Amino acid sequence: MLRSKIKWLVPVALTLLSFWSGVESANAQKIYNFTVVYDTSVKINPFKPNLPDIVRATITGEATDAPYGLSSFTSNTYGKVINDPNTSITTTIFNSDPAVLGLQGEQAFSDTYGSENQLFGKASDSAQVNPAAGTIQGGGTITIYGGTGIFENARGIITFTESDTLNSDPTAPSKGQAKLRFFFEVPDKVVGSSKSRHQYPNP
Repeated sequence: MLRSKIKWLVPVALTLLSFWSGVESANAQKIYNFTVVYDTSVKINPFKPNLPDIVRATITGEATDAPYGLSSFTSNTYGKVINDPNTSITTTIFNSDPAVLGLQGEQAFSDTYGSENQLFGKASDSAQVNPAAGTIQGGGTITIYGGTGIFENARGIITFTESDTLNSDPTAPSKGQAKLRFFFEVPDKVVGSSKSRHQYPNP
């Protein structure tokens, strides 16, 4: 009797092992974790005459040493300007989603990183403009919600800090640098370990 039970349990155990191995392969993820420093160009313009505290911002970035073809990015957001009555410094809250800033019926924006292998994200950040010092200092988070090529179905975040020199000509872009930390995962269809890590040396 005991021997027959052992014979029955062995194929069941093998079946369960095969099942869980299949689940592991189906749920496997590639994890990407790296940092890139981009040279940036920032344009902040008024949005509408009847909304003096709302602006439109476009930031572009270029990097010659970015991995996976992520050598450029474009970020479009809306911004809500908060003036400090005691100083000339202004703080602007930026977001890809106009509804977050109380705007209704306006187009939602997104960030695009790379060309052949692209990442898509939604920005939420802020910046301080200091005319006396001639600087723009900011930072925030981009939520990655998808991609193309090797980044298809990517999910994760980008955190960043940025420092720009304020251009004295309000119609011209301000130049600076942004340091972006990428941390995201992509479904891995290759059978094997449930997680494989792709790291790129931080600058």
